[in-house]
Amino acid sequence: MAENDFDGVLTAVGPRLRALRQSRGSTLAQIAETTGISLSTLSRLESGGRKPTLELLLPLARAYGVPLDELVGAPAVGDARIRQRPFTRNGQTYVPLTRYLGGLHAYKHIVPPRTKDKGVRPEQKVHEGYEWLYVLTGRLWVALGEHDLVLGAGEAAEFDTRTPHGFANAGDRPVEFLSLFGPQGERMHVRARPVSD
Repeated sequence: MAENDFDGVLTAVGPRLRALRQSRGSTLAQIAETTGISLSTLSRLESGGRKPTLELLLPLARAYGVPLDELVGAPAVGDARIRQRPFTRNGQTYVPLTRYLGGLHAYKHIVPPRTKDKGVRPEQKVHEGYEWLYVLTGRLWVALGEHDLVLGAGEAAEFDTRTPHGFANAGDRPVEFLSLFGPQGERMHVRARPVSD
């Protein structure tokens, strides 16, 4: 980045900070209390009288709940789309939604209706890990050990993959579901607000 481009980026931070604060209906005093940055420093940052530094921008990004890139107006860094190729295994189509090797793996599964062996329990397998499923459309038959579950759209299940498990379409149209799999046994942490009585 050329020096004059760099100066332009820094100059634009102040108005961006002011706009963010005002859009949230916050005062400089409230932001100073939240971030621990003095009121005068915040005022000078917004007016362009003080150059922004990482030490000032990080607590501001946290306070506003925005990425640091948004505060400095960083240019987009390429195409964020994941371009993994779908593959078919045992009649099911898998669409990888993650591209890294470690940690959690995300897939979209598409399982066509069964044309033969309808009603035959899905073949089960066992392996290390932990899996979380969420049904998008259709009905999914989950054979989990000795238990049989039929999940409909909007329903979820999670289980240790050392428990014998298998999947099949339980309906007469394709079933689509998302799965998150942690090969080291990582579990999903779903957070939701408590329901008020």
